[in-house]
Amino acid sequence: MKDILVTGGSGQVGRALLAGAPKAGFRFVAPGRDELDLLHPQSFAYVLGSRPWAAIINAGAYTAVDKAETEVEQAWRINALAPAVLAREAAKAGVPLVHVSTDYVFSGAGDRLYREDDGVAPLGVYGASKEAGEQGVRTGGGCSVIVRASWVVSPWRNNFIKTMLRLGAERDVVRVVADQKGAPTSAIDLAHVLATIACALANDATAPTGTFHFSNAGVTNWADFATEIFRLSAARGGHCARVEPITTAQYPTAARRPAYSCLSTERVQKLYGLSPRPWEAAVADIIDELIPSRAP
Repeated sequence: MKDILVTGGSGQVGRALLAGAPKAGFRFVAPGRDELDLLHPQSFAYVLGSRPWAAIINAGAYTAVDKAETEVEQAWRINALAPAVLAREAAKAGVPLVHVSTDYVFSGAGDRLYREDDGVAPLGVYGASKEAGEQGVRTGGGCSVIVRASWVVSPWRNNFIKTMLRLGAERDVVRVVADQKGAPTSAIDLAHVLATIACALANDATAPTGTFHFSNAGVTNWADFATEIFRLSAARGGHCARVEPITTAQYPTAARRPAYSCLSTERVQKLYGLSPRPWEAAVADIIDELIPSRAP
């Protein structure tokens, strides 16, 4: 068995990688924070030298979008400095690196699917730090792939689905922004993409590299996303609330979000044969994990 190093093993994507079906000939290993800490890049060289890794998946990140506006140093250390150092160490060790990034590197000013070569213009600290992390990976000198994803959700940790289910248990009406468009990404589906690419890079030095986009198929907004969550919850005997659509201006936050951040997945489909399923189907599977059906 060949080992693939996973950073951020306790996060949504890391949990999905560790919980997923094993890849033939590969196993995923996620060291604890006491062994590998993204805030302390000096730990990278030790971990990389501890065994012959086949590939690295950097799924760790600072993802508190609003808190990043005040916790600037921490966000930049984890999202920008750590990937840059990791990429350098991976290049020295001759290990391919797959790095997870975000749709928040874009401004959201457009109205068509963002392609990988579109110009970036992040609106806040989180997006800017992630974009800097991308640059660190690209200039690291080794074999690397960057995968941007949007609106990541799963049965684990904090995310939009779990927040809506919690709010639905507390109130009858939930006010949700309706003028920000994007696409949910199941961490489980994203993990499959990352694992497929990492294994390909480990097996074939000519496997495609560069930047790719992945999200589940379709376009929605946060209010319609919430409505679908409550519909699926009610069908399983869970809590349900009425969604009141509001504007971004009616729900001010510390960080600005892109108004439109839908990603084109054409490149990853063409080069890796990875076609995303509809976001509704992916979300239904997550709801099934969180609210098992009570139907006989």
